[in-house]
Amino acid sequence: MRQQRIAGILPAHEPEIGRWLWLLEEARGRTFQRIEQLDPALVDWAAPESGNSIGSVLYHVAAIEADYLYADILGQPYPQQLVELFPFDVREESGRLTPVRGFELSWYIQRLDRVRSMLLDALQGMSLADFRRARYLQEYNYDITPEWTLYHLTQHEAEHRGELAALRARAEAATS
Repeated sequence: MRQQRIAGILPAHEPEIGRWLWLLEEARGRTFQRIEQLDPALVDWAAPESGNSIGSVLYHVAAIEADYLYADILGQPYPQQLVELFPFDVREESGRLTPVRGFELSWYIQRLDRVRSMLLDALQGMSLADFRRARYLQEYNYDITPEWTLYHLTQHEAEHRGELAALRARAEAATS
């Protein structure tokens, strides 16, 4: 069957923003392919050298997306519903990802889906001028635009998708 490899556009006030949202959703779909039919016993398997598990990486991806949405794009504190979705810090004091274990895969997917829904809602009605307007983040001493943020989030997800694939392969080999 012939495949279609053509970028689409999600509904948005500005078609250019809709294209970025489509790219973000395409990246998420590929991430979900990496964990399709994952043996539930492998969600918590951790690589000995990093301590990262599939669950911890998925939690991290969702938490970082939430942070970019609220801290960088919207410039607002997390709403309470989002605070409740992320009961653990993203990183330990050492800088390593916080080990998040003991939850079913659906628990992680729920976070990814909820944050993505919030991001889509926030950006679908945004003007192109606001999408390209730089926000200064004094805490980090940098300027950032929502446009750059979406680029970064697609890259961030792709990098961790590779990590997820490697973790899964290693976990399957270690437990077979």
